[in-house]
Amino acid sequence: MKYFYYPGCSLEGTAMEYDHAARAVLAALGVELMEVKDWTCCGASAADAISHLLSMVLPARNLALAEQTNSQADFLIPCSACYLNLRKVDDHLQRDHNLAARINSVLGEEGLTYHGGMKVRHLLDVLANDIGAEGLQGKVTKPLTGLRIVPYYGCQALRPYGTFDDPEQPRSMEALITALGAEVFPWTMGAKCCGAGLMTTKKPVALQAASELLMAARGADAIVTVCPMCQMNLDSFQKGATRLRGEDLSISVLYLPQLMGLAMGLGRETVKLNQNMAVTAAFRARVG
Repeated sequence: MKYFYYPGCSLEGTAMEYDHAARAVLAALGVELMEVKDWTCCGASAADAISHLLSMVLPARNLALAEQTNSQADFLIPCSACYLNLRKVDDHLQRDHNLAARINSVLGEEGLTYHGGMKVRHLLDVLANDIGAEGLQGKVTKPLTGLRIVPYYGCQALRPYGTFDDPEQPRSMEALITALGAEVFPWTMGAKCCGAGLMTTKKPVALQAASELLMAARGADAIVTVCPMCQMNLDSFQKGATRLRGEDLSISVLYLPQLMGLAMGLGRETVKLNQNMAVTAAFRARVG
């Protein structure tokens, strides 16, 4: 299996552990990644507030860079916000010929063109559907027996493009968690918003949303997610949520590839577990 790989900005900064773990796990599973050369920011959530055209051109440039290699491969993205932006521009470009012309007019200044139609996929989609629980057979050397794991998907991986899972009742992580030897913690909050970027503009609102998720996860050993924004909000603001709710809401918050890497015997250093802010002593003891 071979994919274009777009890490995006967060995975080179605040979510570098996600990048390290994803690369390590995919390599161990026999997946070849072709990192898009000279990739740039997808515009995140800020570009559209400045210019709609800019918010389209930035992600389109990355797809154009991959397209010009003439390699036949899907475009794999771990970050949910990046996935949404690149998926969105391809969708809009194919439906709006005028927009496509404007995008390519800007790209033309760099000698690039994007024709559209590249298959943009979230890392979770690839793990759940191309690898699957079957692909993990024989790879799990340290089963996570006895651990109760909360699967948290967030908003952007599944909405509005719910092509690989139910956007309201997602289940794609569950078979993977079970294949790692762990137990899926029962809850109904997998698709609820964590507060996203409101944590920097309207913190009380975002803290309320994040605390509701942490409250619902009480009794579990860890939350796993596939979104840097979700991980940051649940990982970094547990003290604030604890003060808000008046009870201890501490819980380990990992990226799915980190959990997979631990079960596959890749080790804490390889999956950069030390980079996570919220990993409890009890969880560290359970995973050795």
